[in-house]
Amino acid sequence: MISKIFKVVWVFSLFAVLGLFMYAYAGLPDPVVIFEADLPIQASRNLLFYGALVVITLANFLAFANSNLLRHQPDGFKSWLYGLIIVLNIFFVIALNFISLYNSGERFDYTRLGIIIYGVLILVLVWALAWPVLAIGRRFFAKS
Repeated sequence: MISKIFKVVWVFSLFAVLGLFMYAYAGLPDPVVIFEADLPIQASRNLLFYGALVVITLANFLAFANSNLLRHQPDGFKSWLYGLIIVLNIFFVIALNFISLYNSGERFDYTRLGIIIYGVLILVLVWALAWPVLAIGRRFFAKS
């Protein structure tokens, strides 16, 4: 049951990330600044579009592969995988919003967004490590 709830939330997160992706792409200037330091990292608008599209597609392809290839896996693993993809989609939304906001020319205090970006990265790492740690813990404590 929980796996189906995660699947529904994943579908909504997929629509959200794709909708925001199209909205952010429409407002980007042609040389998109990704990182600005001594040597700014710039990419063309189309390169950012297709690169982000490939990354988003590969991450969300795991959910489609989950339904066909991982039919015999436990329900907990499927829920964890859907949750991981949801968390990755949240990261994509925040990263695309940051790039769009940074290139918009508006005056904004970017230090507040750094906390959110790092917080989501920590959430991705914690979620990614949760299932392996839980599986090892179950095996270790089941033998005791």
